[in-house]
Amino acid sequence: MIKPFAERTKEKMKEVLMNPNSPGPDVHYYMIRGGSNKKNITVWESGTVGGEYVKAYGHYHIGNLEENYHIIAGEGIILMQSPIVDNSVENFKAIFVQTGDRVHIPRNTGHLALNTGKTWLVTSDDSPVDFTGRDPVSLPSHADYESVRMMRGFAYYVIEKDGKPYFVKNPNYKNVPEISVM
Repeated sequence: MIKPFAERTKEKMKEVLMNPNSPGPDVHYYMIRGGSNKKNITVWESGTVGGEYVKAYGHYHIGNLEENYHIIAGEGIILMQSPIVDNSVENFKAIFVQTGDRVHIPRNTGHLALNTGKTWLVTSDDSPVDFTGRDPVSLPSHADYESVRMMRGFAYYVIEKDGKPYFVKNPNYKNVPEISVM
């Protein structure tokens, strides 16, 4: 039987961090996958890595999959961007969230969450996980992580500056739109 638990370590996250060799937590976030019958739960550590808030790796869904997030505890930001075409994105959105909020992720939208608070950020989501995949808990088959890895992250990194989130353009992108903040 597959264990539904995985963790995303600092070593794996180096691929998408602004400053990959900066100190930070050994584990950035923990995932419990529910398959198709249960919700998924993700728990992010608090803190920063080289000033960048602890975040998820980020991915796009394969196919026409939509997803809904519920913020169970904490505060953070959900980043969403349009597909990467020619090392550019047309749209980039930052949604500030806190306990009780719900966020809909439309199909064909890259997304990640990051923790801006001092406690854990805890979310549930309804993304189905097929446990027959190669690494279904850590790298589910419905998600494309490769396009994000190739760009070393999303179009913007979010760092802590004067105690508040500050957006820094990822230099690997040719064209980056202004941020739509919600």
